[in-house]
Amino acid sequence: MKLAGVKVVDLSMFLPGPHFTMMMADHGADVIRIEPPGGEPARQLGLSQGGHSVWFRNTHRGKRSVQLNLKDPRGVEFLFKLLADADVLVEGFRPGVMKRLGLDYDTVRAHAPQIVYCSISAFGQTGVYRDKPAHDIAIEAMAGTLDFHRGRDGKPASPGMPAADMAGSLIAFSGVMMALFRQRQTGQGDYVDIALHDSVLAWTSNYAGPAFVEQRGHDVPMERNWGGAAFYNIYATADAKHLVLGGMEHHFCANLLNKAGRPDLLPLTHEVPGPAQQPVREFLESFFAQETLAHWLDWLADIDVCYAPLRTLYEGLYDPATAARGMLVEDEAGMPMLGVPVMYRHEPGKPGGHVPDVGEHGAEIARALGYSEAALAAMQADRVL
Repeated sequence: MKLAGVKVVDLSMFLPGPHFTMMMADHGADVIRIEPPGGEPARQLGLSQGGHSVWFRNTHRGKRSVQLNLKDPRGVEFLFKLLADADVLVEGFRPGVMKRLGLDYDTVRAHAPQIVYCSISAFGQTGVYRDKPAHDIAIEAMAGTLDFHRGRDGKPASPGMPAADMAGSLIAFSGVMMALFRQRQTGQGDYVDIALHDSVLAWTSNYAGPAFVEQRGHDVPMERNWGGAAFYNIYATADAKHLVLGGMEHHFCANLLNKAGRPDLLPLTHEVPGPAQQPVREFLESFFAQETLAHWLDWLADIDVCYAPLRTLYEGLYDPATAARGMLVEDEAGMPMLGVPVMYRHEPGKPGGHVPDVGEHGAEIARALGYSEAALAAMQADRVL
């Protein structure tokens, strides 16, 4: 696989770091998860199945687990032994924590110059918000992207997806991959500073127009992507379900309006989203409210229009097309897992079937690092390992 031979030491927790290092494990990297005393918090979050939380299974499959107390000098020594031939270190603590532990980049680099050291934090290692604690929703609020989540009543709502966390995961993955490419050429690592705040802002390319051009915030219900466009919108059907129109290209608009007998509305779909398209939105609201969702899916089937039924995640995951694409798989115990979204023709990734128990591989890795049985027993007795 693409990352065979790459060794990753992962100290991060919750979602961004563990998700990113899982993608590395899916493509062959040896990811050694350093869990704190008590284990990774995500082990206990949300619903569990087959002995593990679904969250943990879908961020930790295929990794090896070591439970390590880094507040004990022997724990720090153990980590330095691991890093001696490692390629990547990932951490997600607040800025300054790794330095207090004696594990900051400059110290690690002195022992292991090949390390690509990735720090993931809310607001980055520099700047006025450096020490501000935050998880996804607060980060999105600070960035301004949470403001996009407003219903037709104008009130803000919690985000449907952890966009800052997942953007951070993917930006970290990209940054580390580039640094690894350079490391293979020069033998030297690098320091990668990933801020979730920066990452979610980087995802606003197609939304930034009003801020840059007109120096204003978004009037969300009137904007193109959140309700202002008649053909990029959500419509209730007679059975209290919903149909989603998802394409504003003129030929999509023409195909639907012609079949509906309202070609006179077509010129309005060429107008800027907002009040000018209100008559089209009102027509479509009343039109789709007349029949059931099943009726409209059948009615739309023979014309070229961008549409979809509004489904639950359960319906999306268990659509046969999801399994056919390899995005619904099973672990070694037969429990469902998300698949690998990067699909290579040659050397494809493979989701690891084994989900580690807390510290499951600690003794195995300690012996490989040269610890004697007596030293191993002492560390275990003192809860260092």
